[in-house]
Amino acid sequence: MAILFFSIGFVTWLNGPLITFVQLAFNLSDVAAFLVPACFYLAYFVFPLPATYVARRTGLKTGMAVSLMVMAGGSAVFGECVTARWYPGALAGLAVIGAGLSLLQITINPYVSLLGPHARAAQRIAIMGTANKCAGIVAPLVFAWLVMRDIGGIAAQVQAAPDQAARDAILARFTHAVHAPYLAMALLLAGMAVWVLRSPLPPIALEGGGHEAGAVAGAGAGSGGLAGLALGVFAMFLYVGVEVLAGDAIGMYGRSVGLSLDVTKYLTALTLAAMMAGYLTGMVVVPRFVSQLRYMALSCVMGLVLCAAVWFSAGLVSVLCVALLGFANAMILPALFPVVMRRMGRHADHATALLVMAFSGGAVLPQLYVHLAQGWGTHAAFVLVAVPAYLVILGYFGLMRGRDEAGEAV
Repeated sequence: MAILFFSIGFVTWLNGPLITFVQLAFNLSDVAAFLVPACFYLAYFVFPLPATYVARRTGLKTGMAVSLMVMAGGSAVFGECVTARWYPGALAGLAVIGAGLSLLQITINPYVSLLGPHARAAQRIAIMGTANKCAGIVAPLVFAWLVMRDIGGIAAQVQAAPDQAARDAILARFTHAVHAPYLAMALLLAGMAVWVLRSPLPPIALEGGGHEAGAVAGAGAGSGGLAGLALGVFAMFLYVGVEVLAGDAIGMYGRSVGLSLDVTKYLTALTLAAMMAGYLTGMVVVPRFVSQLRYMALSCVMGLVLCAAVWFSAGLVSVLCVALLGFANAMILPALFPVVMRRMGRHADHATALLVMAFSGGAVLPQLYVHLAQGWGTHAAFVLVAVPAYLVILGYFGLMRGRDEAGEAV
């Protein structure tokens, strides 16, 4: 399961350096370059309900294998279209990868949530998160080394090119470097699909049925109500948005304060390293010293403090504050996901689909940020998007804590 989470992280966190890559390769504006996370994460809004149907028909284990095959196909399409310098086709490839990840998220998060007691669900997801974020650290570094090794020099060559034909020749060599890595990734994902099918992973159903994990899911069925579910889904939407903002938009943020392309290509890895530290901290303290809900609240407060630091600082210090949001964000999803599922009981599969659909916040909030930055500047735009998101998630914590104090176990 950790290897599958690693594959999710590797594919997902390539988006940060990809924004910088496509901006140079296709000569795009900031808004057009940010279609990379938009197309990727909008797939989470479109495909979770069909993915839930597929998971019901195939079972969780086969559903994981199908998702890996879909991701393999999307990786191959993306590599071919980038090499051909066809941006719409490249975005379509990212959407296909997102469709595969939708199915994988539908199957893998409930699987881990239901593998043991609810009180330690956040800890289990955090353990998987270390694999995910380890991949998030590795992926930008590997991509920078294989594809963007001399991106600053290439950008200078493009600027100095005497005519369009010379620029096209330089960019053709630059984009061709993507082909082999994405083909290799497609083959690896396909191989993992076969491996999952042949593995001894035990069957776990989302809905009740005698399995111990099913009994865990059935406890407290329907105790959250539709209003609680809606707020939980909205909180997830905002959370994924600020997570992607800190991880994928940090490159644009770094360039806005004067950092070079050769530096900003590594910034996503810096955010993910901070997030890894947050996961490791969470595994130690939750639930031994603090409950998962209380830790989620502390994470939101830390996010607000860091947003204030972003606003009042400048230059490299401000960029480092954005990267440190990775630490603040780390334990929000591991706490949020099982809390919402716990309250849905036998309807956990529907809740899972809605929560995965909420991952589309990764498409909306970065787009909102890049549009606001055109008129307000990167500092103000970042704070205007991130602060309300943390406040809403904190409000969800207050609602759940109030119900807990009223006698509803969380």
